[in-house]
Amino acid sequence: AGVFQSHEEDDRKVRRREKNRVAAQRSRKKQTQKADKLHEEYESLEQENTSLKREIGKLTDEMKHLSEVLKDHEKICPLLHCTMNFVTIPRPDALASCLPR
Repeated sequence: AGVFQSHEEDDRKVRRREKNRVAAQRSRKKQTQKADKLHEEYESLEQENTSLKREIGKLTDEMKHLSEVLKDHEKICPLLHCTMNFVTIPRPDALASCLPR
């Protein structure tokens, strides 16, 4: 009876070890997949960040250009030089000279 019980315990140990091995394998695979997914997400966010930085650069350049255009326009704008600007309605011809053609 002792030999039979020992053999049965060995079988249980082998099955438990195999089950544990499979579980560990599954766990490692899951971790690897998670790491791969995080890496892909990182790459995607890096690309988006680069693209947004490029867009910031373009918008900053455009803002500088438009500020210069406005500064130049302010020098010659009849509406801005009119002391009664806020009291009277500007003449249509004065307004027309300020609008882009």
